[in-house]
Amino acid sequence: MCGIVGIVSTEPVNQQVYDSLLLLQHRGQDSTGIATLDGDFFHMVKAKGQVREAYRTRDMRQLSGNVGLGHVRYATKGDAAREEEAQPFYVGAPYGIILVHNGNLTNTRELTAELYNVDRRHLNTHSDTELLLNVLANELQASITGLSLDADQVFAAVTRLHERVEGSYASIAMIAGYGLLAFRDPFGIRPLVLGRRTAENGSDEWVVASESLVLESGGYEMVRDVEPGEAILISPDGTLHSRQCAENPALVPCAFEYIYLARPDSVLSGISVYDARLRLGDVLADQVRAELPGVNIDVVMPIPDSGRPSAMQLARKLGVEYREGFFKNRYVGRTFIMPGQAVRKKSVRQKLNAMHSEFKGKDVLLVDDSIVRGTTSREIVEMAKAAGAKSVIFASAAPPVVSPHVYGINMPSRGELIAHGRTNAEVAAEMGADHLVYQTVEGMNRAILDGQDHVTRLEESCFTGEYITGGIDEAYLEWVEATQSS
Repeated sequence: MCGIVGIVSTEPVNQQVYDSLLLLQHRGQDSTGIATLDGDFFHMVKAKGQVREAYRTRDMRQLSGNVGLGHVRYATKGDAAREEEAQPFYVGAPYGIILVHNGNLTNTRELTAELYNVDRRHLNTHSDTELLLNVLANELQASITGLSLDADQVFAAVTRLHERVEGSYASIAMIAGYGLLAFRDPFGIRPLVLGRRTAENGSDEWVVASESLVLESGGYEMVRDVEPGEAILISPDGTLHSRQCAENPALVPCAFEYIYLARPDSVLSGISVYDARLRLGDVLADQVRAELPGVNIDVVMPIPDSGRPSAMQLARKLGVEYREGFFKNRYVGRTFIMPGQAVRKKSVRQKLNAMHSEFKGKDVLLVDDSIVRGTTSREIVEMAKAAGAKSVIFASAAPPVVSPHVYGINMPSRGELIAHGRTNAEVAAEMGADHLVYQTVEGMNRAILDGQDHVTRLEESCFTGEYITGGIDEAYLEWVEATQSS
């Protein structure tokens, strides 16, 4: 899980990229990086930690140029502790390319062997982003027919990249002397949006980013989403070229973007994240009624923050009082994607505090966006009961997470998933909850997709075990689990 942004401007771009990364900080807090293109020269700074901590005035002065890109990261491949694994990545030929990437490649073993044994390229990390960069560089080298590079050659390289690479990837690259390249995998699993604004001199300025809130904050007009399989090339003077580079593209965005990952004030693939979360609460209320007839509920409370819209709507539909019982320390990261159960457990207590007056003697319905490993949920139930709750009902706006998410979220091991191989009653017992209600897969789809016809299918493999890109079988999942635990 990462956040990426690329900007082509008529003004120095360093502060614009920095400001954009602050808006995308929720998508990654392990590391961050910014790179700029000034004529034929790159400048790059990357570091561990959050955006506000990572850059100094001297760094920003170094980042000269009117074309730039940036990245924030939660580690899903490679080692989060190594600064060398932070993005962007750079390769010196052809021309010089710097790339950032949001997603996960799923055929990394095959690509690594091809790059070493066939393409004769060297890899210096275990990052799949470095793999993606070298595939792009190799195919771009093969596309060059003269002394200079043109859009047709770039798009031919992306076409061959799509043929070689499997998995999810929303990517932004800079090519020295030629500008900014953005492309998206043929299923559009990870988000990427395109915006434009007019500079004072009348020129077009462009931004591509993981979420639309970056566009709104920067005064850009939302042009559209980058289409699945599409590549967009923007020259330093603001000239834009685009082409569909995949043979059979299909838009299948990740359901978890709407449930948890994206900020509620973003619009992805034409669907408002906030509205989708409200509808998830509506549908979940029906599920609570169906599964818990006659069970008393005095109050509905959200688990802040991403569970709040669903909880508000659920309370409204059930006609039950809505209250805020947990208060959040906003300086602790998102817990289910933190490495290690002990770290996650400790972080829950640091992150949330229960207000006893809201719980004492009440039958409380807690609503969270999802239940993944169950560590957070178990701690929250304990906190609610310690605060005096008479009973605790737990409701999840997402269906049970039963399979690894291999497309860019750190859910690698089935053994870590609390719902894998357990009934709802067994999960409730593990969590210490008196009752547990999950959203259904059908209800999730109905809620997220309602009111539009642009998106007809969601990537929902962690809920169903069905993977859309191919190549994901039992042997692959066992390999992923083995490599993550080693």
